Amino acid sequence: MIPVQRLNHAVLYVRDAERSANWYHEVFGMEIITEIPGFGAFLRSAGSDNHHDLGLFSVGPDAPSPESGRVGLYHLAWQVGTIDDLVTAREDLQRVGAYTGESDHGATKSIYGKDPDGNEFEIMWMVPRGQWTADDADTATIAHLDLAAEVAKHGGR
Repeated sequence: MIPVQRLNHAVLYVRDAERSANWYHEVFGMEIITEIPGFGAFLRSAGSDNHHDLGLFSVGPDAPSPESGRVGLYHLAWQVGTIDDLVTAREDLQRVGAYTGESDHGATKSIYGKDPDGNEFEIMWMVPRGQWTADDADTATIAHLDLAAEVAKHGGR
């Protein structure tokens, strides 16, 4: 289960809201707040104070997938609380075939995936501010993530 911490809410068009709601429940541990059969669903993350964190609206089985490089949403970034949560996120995404990659952004460490409709998301852990380097505060680094080294460095597992 991925313990999401931040994002008030996002609403996505999906082919089948019920199927996607069940996927987000299984992978992220989100609670399905309400379902509107044939139309949509609203979900809440564990520990969230929001009414809902994710809305899903059905657009039908023949809807085209998101296309890379097109105007529109690129991805959502879900924050987790610990480096160990990031390790768990990678394991869970790999288990369900949704893992697409990972990156070291200096101040944040990120794992990427796609939901069943091809919507991309990022699971990120923010390095505690006191541990940032001078470059972390002012640059947008994109580098290879050595997750095992980050776990050792930040006292995980």
